[in-house]
Amino acid sequence: MTAPARLADIAAQAGVSEATVSRVLNGKPGVAATTRQSVLAALDVLGYERPVRLRRRSAGLVGLITPELENPIFPALAQVIGQALTRQGYTPVLATQTPGGSTEDELTEMLVERGVSGIIFVSGLHADTTADMDRYARLRAQDVPFVLVDGFSPLVSAPFISPDDRGAMQLAVSHLVSLGHTRLGLAVGPRRFVPVQRKIEGFVRAVGERLGGDPAEVERERIQHSLYTLEGGQAAAASLMDRGCTAIVCASDMMALGAIRAARQRGLRVPGDVSVVGFDDSPLIAFTDPPLTTVRKPVPAMGQAAVRALLEEIGDGGPAGGGRRAPVHGEFVFMPELVVRGSTASAPRGAPLPHPRDTPRP
Repeated sequence: MTAPARLADIAAQAGVSEATVSRVLNGKPGVAATTRQSVLAALDVLGYERPVRLRRRSAGLVGLITPELENPIFPALAQVIGQALTRQGYTPVLATQTPGGSTEDELTEMLVERGVSGIIFVSGLHADTTADMDRYARLRAQDVPFVLVDGFSPLVSAPFISPDDRGAMQLAVSHLVSLGHTRLGLAVGPRRFVPVQRKIEGFVRAVGERLGGDPAEVERERIQHSLYTLEGGQAAAASLMDRGCTAIVCASDMMALGAIRAARQRGLRVPGDVSVVGFDDSPLIAFTDPPLTTVRKPVPAMGQAAVRALLEEIGDGGPAGGGRRAPVHGEFVFMPELVVRGSTASAPRGAPLPHPRDTPRP
């Protein structure tokens, strides 16, 4: 890349002029400290090496443990967290679980052995109500600060960062009911996970408030558990359509794409015959066919809040230094946003018929 183009990229990223970028890179005076830091952060984000005179020693490593990277919402969150850590002088270390690979405990041990300043867990075992939470107490005993994203546990003394899963279901159900749908279904992951339980609570409550009915019957007949995958969403949606659902709310965008596939395999139109709502607003999901109506998880706000909370746990608010303090036990909840696109429409006049090879449930 030529120097002018490089300057232009850095200037655009930092929101300053190319002349300002040049002054910072050449160590010239007359640039505000905040502006200088913005330019240096832009260098880091764009992957350019800082000039030797401007390099500083890293404030430390921070581990980020995610369950997988196939779901695009996890790389999106990792990018936000990584950029926020870099701006504060820390070096992010991404550790991802893979089928048959390292477990969360093994990744944690590896990061601790490398002397990380702290760890951010995303959708980890803390979200599993059947998991042993003592692992986090042991980590705390090792004096390692950590923050937990997606999934609250009253048994763990740490900051939690979560989307409002109940509120998300209120948004989705209200939208579909406003379009005339009365047979709504929910496709979610395994029941043992806290976000799943909260989505179920929100869905059942919203359906009851907008459409009435017995909550126990809604939970029994309108909710289908599966895996957070395209195939899982396809299987769950097929089961819900067997029960006459004309609108399906999915717990992830990947599941929603599976639901659209299930409808098309039956010769049904989305959204003409079946409306589908996703969750996350993953990158590129606006370009699917049809563009997916979804509940947008507030990834930028959540990622930045996770970093702020971790820096407070570290006790210095950044690399400038300071003393450690007692861990905070609390949950920071962020409200999602409904994004209406092309996968939802008015309810069909007649409920779609099941696939002829399928046997409807009683």
